[in-house]
Amino acid sequence: MTTPGCPLLSVKGISKHFPGVQALAEVSLELDAGEIVGLVGENGAGKSTLIKTLGGIHQPETGEIRLEGETVELLSVRDSMALGISLIHQELNLAENLSIAENIFLGKQPYRGPRWFQMTDRRVMYERSRELLSRVGLDMSPRTRVQKLSVGQRQLVEIAKALSVDARVLILDEPTSSLSLTEARRLLDLVKTLREDGVAILYVSHRLGEIIELCDRTVVLRDGKFAGSLERAEINTDRIVSLMVGRDIEKFYHRSEHKTSEKTALEVRDFQIPLAPESLNFSIHRGEIVGFAGLVGAGRTEIARALFGVDPTLSGKVLIHDKELPLGNPQHSIRAGLLLVPEDRKEEGLVLEETVAANISMAALPKLGAGGLYNRAAVQGLASRFIEALSIRTWGADQKVLNLSGGNQQKVVLAKWLAMEPRVLILDEPTRGVDVGAKSEIYELLFDLASKGVGILMISSEMEEVIAISDRVIVMHAQRIRGELSGGDITEENIMKLAIGDH
Repeated sequence: MTTPGCPLLSVKGISKHFPGVQALAEVSLELDAGEIVGLVGENGAGKSTLIKTLGGIHQPETGEIRLEGETVELLSVRDSMALGISLIHQELNLAENLSIAENIFLGKQPYRGPRWFQMTDRRVMYERSRELLSRVGLDMSPRTRVQKLSVGQRQLVEIAKALSVDARVLILDEPTSSLSLTEARRLLDLVKTLREDGVAILYVSHRLGEIIELCDRTVVLRDGKFAGSLERAEINTDRIVSLMVGRDIEKFYHRSEHKTSEKTALEVRDFQIPLAPESLNFSIHRGEIVGFAGLVGAGRTEIARALFGVDPTLSGKVLIHDKELPLGNPQHSIRAGLLLVPEDRKEEGLVLEETVAANISMAALPKLGAGGLYNRAAVQGLASRFIEALSIRTWGADQKVLNLSGGNQQKVVLAKWLAMEPRVLILDEPTRGVDVGAKSEIYELLFDLASKGVGILMISSEMEEVIAISDRVIVMHAQRIRGELSGGDITEENIMKLAIGDH
């Protein structure tokens, strides 16, 4: 029996631990119908464990979960979905070879015909899919294969899929982390509409601007524990950061006075890549941090990959410390000290099933042994040194990278390349999906590298980040360099004018 006046969803004293880690300790929160509650905290704070508990993936060791006042057991994803709780993961879970409609109704498709010979009722499935797509604002045929959709469109399909089972509680995990500005705006507007429709939304994001714009309340976790909550009028960056990490936001981008060298770390001359309308010319000085700005699709990632040698180059020259680099071979780049931290750390930067030690030492193995055999003590020593230097939160060098938080996984990727003593470091979205505390630590690392003469090229879609830590900003539009900004000219307005091709 439903208890009058009680919250739609209530979590009381939830605890959960994994080997060597207390993931949650006596955590509680409430969520009402028609309310957006933000869930924030550093990587490793317990956010993922909490939402996976609500999604039926993990089961708590203590505490209880109530839905409309009634205690419920969520022993599986199916249990959660049956009760109207739908979790949309940061890594989307769609079958690319199936259509939008087939994905929305996968495992619950409508049938027609006698019980002994039932067939999928595609007419009903397409009609209901069209209604759901209209509700989430996606103007596409439900027959379209998912593999043809952008990341933002797939995110909307995931939400339509959740609404197809009449989700009363929608949990969104970093929903805009891989979206363009336009797609992110569309999704935020949809979340507001769902709130008006009475859906309860638990919104997990490292983008504090979204939390401030959307949320009626914000719950903060720290080290697996409830650190505090903020009502609508109290939600601002300083208050959130204070609860999350216990230090002021001003310290995040603090960089001591510095002077870049007159010598170049990287020089790119007449560099032409496929599909680019013209060749590119730019340079980075030793000790300089250059931000690469532009909208999604501007060509920044393609240039980074071509410079490193992963993707083909049509023509041009690349010089590292005034010495020409043979193009098209990552091994040559690594030997010359040109290293790339890729955008997709899980697919391209890490071997998730391997240990922290194995990942950190991977590129440096030839230096850690002889005769084709590596020295285990040297590998462990290297890993331990970087675990301490980068404050990687792990119970040991032999822990699998798969079980680390996103921020700590990113630090492992950085450690792998730092072990190779870079001369030029290219970072593609280095803080995507990383909490503000880990961001601060990554910025400090970049400042330290620059102080030692490393040239840094940083690709980022976070305007605040580009403005805050770049000595100079190169802005791209439609595979072209539209301009460079430095000093007081590095402003959001100037960057956006160049990024959209406005002269």
